[in-house]
Amino acid sequence: MVTTPALRVAFFGTPEFAVPTLQKLIDSRHEVVAVVSQPDRPKGRGHKEQPTPTKLTAEAIRTVVLQPDRIKDEEFRRSVQSMNLDLGVVAAYGKILPDDLLAIPRLGMINVHASLLPEYRGAAPVHRAVIDGRRETGITIMRVVRELDAGPMFARVTRPIGPDETSVDVEHALARMGGDLLLEVVEQLARGTAREEPQDHGRATYAPKLTKGEGTINWTVPASSIHNLVRGLQPWPLVSVHLGDRRYLLHRTGRTGERSTSTPGTIVDATGDRLAVVAGDGEVLRILQLQPEGRRVMTAREFLAGRSVVAGDQFRP
Repeated sequence: MVTTPALRVAFFGTPEFAVPTLQKLIDSRHEVVAVVSQPDRPKGRGHKEQPTPTKLTAEAIRTVVLQPDRIKDEEFRRSVQSMNLDLGVVAAYGKILPDDLLAIPRLGMINVHASLLPEYRGAAPVHRAVIDGRRETGITIMRVVRELDAGPMFARVTRPIGPDETSVDVEHALARMGGDLLLEVVEQLARGTAREEPQDHGRATYAPKLTKGEGTINWTVPASSIHNLVRGLQPWPLVSVHLGDRRYLLHRTGRTGERSTSTPGTIVDATGDRLAVVAGDGEVLRILQLQPEGRRVMTAREFLAGRSVVAGDQFRP
């Protein structure tokens, strides 16, 4: 039997990653009194303004949605101040929250972060872990403080990273896990039993935001590094290559363990569903899915069926 009062919660989150956590809060006994999202942005070929995923979720249950252009806007701060909040929950909001906002909820603010802190603090923890070839990641629930992702931790849960999983695969799984773990912590806070563990700041690593230039491939590096880069730069900016005068985006690759003495970037097999290219360490890497610029994603078989690509052709950065 529940003996502690339900908490009044404001949720700060913007992208799809935040939606499972928001939905868990909505379905819980606690009251989500407002959802704070970044403003809607133009997306797609038509550049039409699209509502953020968390906004759509909130509107479906007629919850108040706030989308300040400036997080330090005084009118926005007063709106939050008037809500009589017990707790703020942050999940990939996308902006650093100022101290005066953090101080408003009675129990402060907590964050759902997609890494095993203190590793991979910052904007792109899942992508960086995949690019680095890490075999494990997880979710950390921590207190939000002024320093980026440096607050004390309430709880952590781990998850393996499969050798062929993309950052999209991993992020989707972590999003679901994050919602479950968050509710455990929220209940502990409501009961007054939550315990906080300081981070070891000496072990901190950072996961900066992705940039478009990171998608330029270097065929002279090992196959494992190329494979991890393709997996990690999903869904943006993706790894790009050139063949002839055309640019292609790589969506899926596969390691073979096969070896070749050909020059890195050389196609060594272009038959059936095998499009295979040599990396810098001599390992042959299969390209499983790729996308001609401006067209749809294709399997290797579909790509080879419509093009005269042969062994000996060279992929360029």
